[in-house]
Amino acid sequence: MPGPMPHGMPHGMPGAPQPSPGQGYGPGPAGWSPQPQPPSPPYPPGPPRPTGPYGPPRYTPPAWQPKKKSGAGAIVAGLLGVMALALVVLVVGAALLKGSGKDDPPTSIALPTSTYSPAPYDEPTSQPTSPPTSLPTSQPTSQPTSQPTQEPTSGPVNRSLKANSVYLAGALPATRCPAGSANIYNHAQFKALILKTGQCMGRAWNPTLARVGITWRAPGYVIAPGKGRGACGDYPLPGSNVPYYCPRNSTIYASTPALVKEYGSFGNWHGYIISMMAHEYGHHIQNITGISDERWQRYQAMSSKSAQLALTRRHELQATCFGGMFMRSVQATYPINAGQRNSLLSAYGYMGDRAGYPRDHGSTASNYGWFRQGYMRQKAYQCNTWVVGASSVS
Repeated sequence: MPGPMPHGMPHGMPGAPQPSPGQGYGPGPAGWSPQPQPPSPPYPPGPPRPTGPYGPPRYTPPAWQPKKKSGAGAIVAGLLGVMALALVVLVVGAALLKGSGKDDPPTSIALPTSTYSPAPYDEPTSQPTSPPTSLPTSQPTSQPTSQPTQEPTSGPVNRSLKANSVYLAGALPATRCPAGSANIYNHAQFKALILKTGQCMGRAWNPTLARVGITWRAPGYVIAPGKGRGACGDYPLPGSNVPYYCPRNSTIYASTPALVKEYGSFGNWHGYIISMMAHEYGHHIQNITGISDERWQRYQAMSSKSAQLALTRRHELQATCFGGMFMRSVQATYPINAGQRNSLLSAYGYMGDRAGYPRDHGSTASNYGWFRQGYMRQKAYQCNTWVVGASSVS
């Protein structure tokens, strides 16, 4: 059975040629690099698996710039308000005229079924109180635009990409997960925080998947004070500092000093890094629901490299959306205040594929749009990246 391929945040799993059994791929200056695998314990037989790690996207810190307010939104909102008020007056007037003759019995109103809809961009409105250095508050304006079909109805467990039963699961429950004041520069504290929030992810996803008949199982964790080797190769991968998920043994690998090196410019608040661990957990959800298996089978059947990369971007952006769902579920108790929330959303506007590297994790605008989609819309079917147009997963 081919070895699994690691998955990571918006810059982890490259879309370069896939590894042969026993190799793992990851991000780096060259885009990807095969890593020889050490002997590993036998794994039970099963469907073909990807053969490398999945990691998150890289962050490119821009210079700090204060957010500029625009009066265009206020003008448009004012015009829409006047139009809405006029419509209300007409409707109320018509109702009064009709009611003056006789009393009609009330009639039922057909409500539309729930469909995918991008999160509105008029919220949140509050600004970060103390933004991390080099992290701007300005946000990309693009968002997922294509509309998936209406929310699926219940039925037997479906493990496909587009109609997977996970889309019936709804929102993650509000989960108690106080983070405390862990210091990311202290390995023991940082590791304890990652493991603790990983347990919170299980408490959120377990009952959610159970509602639709999907069996949940916890991933493994290897959180090291330095470098090491796992079932999908080196961690962190050569030329990379990001964590990754290895589907071969359902384990999330990370190096605390590497994480600090990659994301320490955000400051000591750990919400940014935990959201990336939630992205890796999103790959675990894709793995146990069957999404990763079908994606891998389709990937292998494709001869076009651009088509393979497009498939990989949908896979990675869905994990980012799932990560946004989790961060929203712990907002009240983590806690994530309004300023931290806005900074967290803004951060994803600067994560994604870099010029000159494989386009395997999506643009900064797509990463921002899908993380925000999961955070603001919350329900799993809002993270169905497999049914939207190509412009929404660019």
